Amino acid sequence: MTEGAPHAGGSDDVPAGRNGQPAFDTSIAHQARIYDYWLGGKDNYAADRRAADDAIAAYPGVVTGARANRQFLARAVRHLAADAGIRQFLDIGTGIPTAGNTHEVAQAVAPESRVVYVDYDPVVLAHARALLTSSDAGATEYIDADLRDAGAILEQASRTLDFSRPVAVMLIAILHAIGDDEDPYQIVAKLMGAVPPGSYLALSHVASDIDAEQIGEATARLNQLSRQHFTLRDHAQVLRFFGGLELLEPGVVRVEDWRPSELETRYRSAMWSGVGRKP
Repeated sequence: MTEGAPHAGGSDDVPAGRNGQPAFDTSIAHQARIYDYWLGGKDNYAADRRAADDAIAAYPGVVTGARANRQFLARAVRHLAADAGIRQFLDIGTGIPTAGNTHEVAQAVAPESRVVYVDYDPVVLAHARALLTSSDAGATEYIDADLRDAGAILEQASRTLDFSRPVAVMLIAILHAIGDDEDPYQIVAKLMGAVPPGSYLALSHVASDIDAEQIGEATARLNQLSRQHFTLRDHAQVLRFFGGLELLEPGVVRVEDWRPSELETRYRSAMWSGVGRKP
């Protein structure tokens, strides 16, 4: 394996930025590519794998947690599309495409569903544009933006989504990349303030109070090697993101415990999750 090259089966090319220079530094690990590695993907670099393996050494459960989180995403989207009648999704912190992406799950239920993906990593955006194609009846769009700039996200998303009609805001495994000093609660409040009653918030978040010692060590190792610094939060802190919303049953629970399917492998996680409705 060449140092700095993507995992076996991937391309060695790095997307170009301004003046033909690489659009990102492959020597620094990135959350989306670490997550891709944990899911068995090939779109990651040596720095990503080093950080991912260091975290695994401290807490092997990060791998099963990533898989449990992906299953939660699919179940939440399926419920929102099939049972809640949602036809618009704003998926922020998309990550590198893999099986069961938001638009695939939603459009399998309702082909007319419209989905806007948001990320700022060039690898994510390159793969999204190539792979995340919509059904003829629906729409899929991509925004190059950071969760910290909720205003820019809402402005660009309004070109595809109708904010006079309910929207599901998806914040799956992204809020722990927002530090307390960046006021993550205000970011969520701004996003939910822009969508009408009948909209939903679905989120998952790495926990500080599940397997606390191991997950704490894994996070410390990631923070040393990754571009992002991760902030773990406990159950009460994650519950606070749903302020003013009506929590769906079973409330804020581990991702594997949110309405699990009998057909799924029950992967264990150290992540909280929930879905709430704006009244």
